Amino acid sequence: MRNSIIVIKKQLKDTLKNKAILIQFVLYPVLTLIMENTIHMEGMPELYFTKLFSIMYIGMAPISSVASIISEEKEKNTLRVLMMANVKPWQYLLGVGAYVWTICMIGAGIMATGFRGGDIATYMLIMGIGFLISIILGACVGIFAKNQMGATSISLPAMMILAFLPMLAMFNTTIEKVAKYTYTQQLNVCLGSMSLTSVSKETYMVLLLNMVLLFGLFMVSFRKKGLE
Repeated sequence: MRNSIIVIKKQLKDTLKNKAILIQFVLYPVLTLIMENTIHMEGMPELYFTKLFSIMYIGMAPISSVASIISEEKEKNTLRVLMMANVKPWQYLLGVGAYVWTICMIGAGIMATGFRGGDIATYMLIMGIGFLISIILGACVGIFAKNQMGATSISLPAMMILAFLPMLAMFNTTIEKVAKYTYTQQLNVCLGSMSLTSVSKETYMVLLLNMVLLFGLFMVSFRKKGLE
């Protein structure tokens, strides 16, 4: 764990210098606070913007951040130096994943200020699950891409689909039929009911299937490409 903690500290220092990654962590929490406190319309559901931006946050920030971190360090040969310093690949990936998950959860904590009582714990649990799945996807992209530009070109379409498909599904039944197979749409359903117990079995099956498929893709990518 000592090596993973060192990686976490390194990423914290790098993020403070890298504004492109830093903005990923703060953009949606800040937008949520602004929109929730400045826009009030008759008939608007409670905490509408919080729930809307939460799904976008899940579908964009972790994927972009993890993919950028891994691909950038591959491109600059930083990973090669870490491997030579006896940092094992799993220690590095654990450190990066734990760092991004923690920072995203801090952002989610800021977004959760509008909830009350037990809803805060439910909200944070839903967000935590979403961040975990997105981090796995981001790691797949970072490992597969040759450089940071390649990671951006691969991750952008995935982020657009995962972040905006649930929103489009609210207005189009055809899109909803497709969106229901994505984890972001199922988490959107959970946020709508603010519960993980009252949702259908389909939600659990889709979340589990998404996680298993992405973890399998991660293992295949890692075996073929590694971190070098």
